[in-house]
Amino acid sequence: MAVRLFEESNHAAAYLQYRVTPEEIINKIMDFMKPKVEKKFNLAVDVGCGCGQGTVHLAPFFDQVVGTDISPAQLHMAQANSVRPNVTYRQCPAEELPFESNQVDLLAAMTAAHWFDRPRFLKEVDRVLKPGGCLALLSYTMDLELEYGDATSALNNICEEFYAVLRPFRNPCLDFCSLKSYLEMFESCSYTDKEWNGCLRVKRTVTVNSYMGMVETFTSYRKLKQQDAAEAKLLSDDIRNKLLGAMQVSSPETELTLVFTYFYIFARKP
Repeated sequence: MAVRLFEESNHAAAYLQYRVTPEEIINKIMDFMKPKVEKKFNLAVDVGCGCGQGTVHLAPFFDQVVGTDISPAQLHMAQANSVRPNVTYRQCPAEELPFESNQVDLLAAMTAAHWFDRPRFLKEVDRVLKPGGCLALLSYTMDLELEYGDATSALNNICEEFYAVLRPFRNPCLDFCSLKSYLEMFESCSYTDKEWNGCLRVKRTVTVNSYMGMVETFTSYRKLKQQDAAEAKLLSDDIRNKLLGAMQVSSPETELTLVFTYFYIFARKP
């Protein structure tokens, strides 16, 4: 992989606890695949799988699912929490996958492809996919939204304040928005049977603490914390208190709705 992050054990544990799995997009992937194939699928590969939150959701549709990642800590967390007998994990770069040519039915990367050496990765995708095999790349924008009755507008103003402080700490390979990287991959993909969706809203019920925990897993927050842990804690405490004040509640375990804006690429190898 072109960039190595998320490799500390405590970061991997937080990633597993707070990151969200987009089951809705898993269903859309399978809808894209099924019209052209009548038999059961054999092999799916989830590249940059992290702790395997998305990997396990592919298990019902394939004989074998393999999650790959460069981080031993993430893979250790994935293996420790594995509950599917047909799911295994391998450590390797995204650009050097341990599979024979023309072997893979589905190659997916969930909130990961923006970290890859993208030209090399797409070349490797073309090598390992079977004819008729599918590529699915997905991610979401960093401007997460919150909903909580009449406080929704105030909450999102507070969120924007949070994100504005973190933007200078974003990794350069993300640019201002990783959506641009995915559009470039979509345009550079030579497969003619392909689909782009730039706005799929996914909602989850979370607590205030869960929302804060998720943002604290972002690389921008982690970089701020590495530079000044006290400042990072002050920022988190301030944002949490402002959210609770806007909601007029005292418990950070109060539930609200977290809204993601996902985008994705589906493509089928000729």
